[in-house]
Amino acid sequence: MKTIYILWLRQLKKYFRSKSRIVGSLGQPLLFMVALGFGFGPIYQKAGGGNYLEFLVPGIVAMSILFTAIFSGIEIIWDRQFGFLKETLVAPVSRFKIMIGRSLGGATVATLQGIIVFIISFFLGFRMENYSMLLVALFFMFMIAFLFTALGTAIASLLEDMQGFQLIMNFLIMPIFFLSGALFPIKDLPPALNAVISLNPLSYGVDGLRGALVGGSQFGLMTDFMVLGIVIILLTSLGGYLFSKIQI
Repeated sequence: MKTIYILWLRQLKKYFRSKSRIVGSLGQPLLFMVALGFGFGPIYQKAGGGNYLEFLVPGIVAMSILFTAIFSGIEIIWDRQFGFLKETLVAPVSRFKIMIGRSLGGATVATLQGIIVFIISFFLGFRMENYSMLLVALFFMFMIAFLFTALGTAIASLLEDMQGFQLIMNFLIMPIFFLSGALFPIKDLPPALNAVISLNPLSYGVDGLRGALVGGSQFGLMTDFMVLGIVIILLTSLGGYLFSKIQI
């Protein structure tokens, strides 16, 4: 437990030291909220969808968490290239514990980033439907964060340099985001697209967040929780296995 705590704390310290990283990672979520929220808001309202900003914010919060969590996992590649990972792996500690510690730290950082975006959304006009569901929303944020930190760790364990990172962004992370229902309702979609969205774990994270924040869950909060929990267990196991096979 001490090893997990130390690695968790190290990730947090790294995050708070890098103020430029905190500010820089807010640019894209703010752009999406302002440009899409106010740009498509009138069209969405005329179509009978209601307040688009309230629909959009849970998806943008999930997006912020997704990208921060993936980057936290991918940092393994940097640590490997500069020798920091070797210092950690030679310690007489289970590699699975090292992976869990790093994932918990990365997930906490990603959750904090999501909370910052969530707070900013209130200044743009977003309002929760039921404030008693705030803890549920925070729990879903952490589940999304841990899931994709574990995924980032699994991916980074297979890569030896950053050259493949752009491929991952273009062919994995961006489709996961855009095909999650973060930007559009998932009702009445073509069957093929509906099937893809149903297989996307982020869809359940976005849906759970939306259900907790504005009461608009499509799958049901219990289904969202169960699917995320199962995928977290699978990816944590996969990430731990692949991390244990890293050659130093």
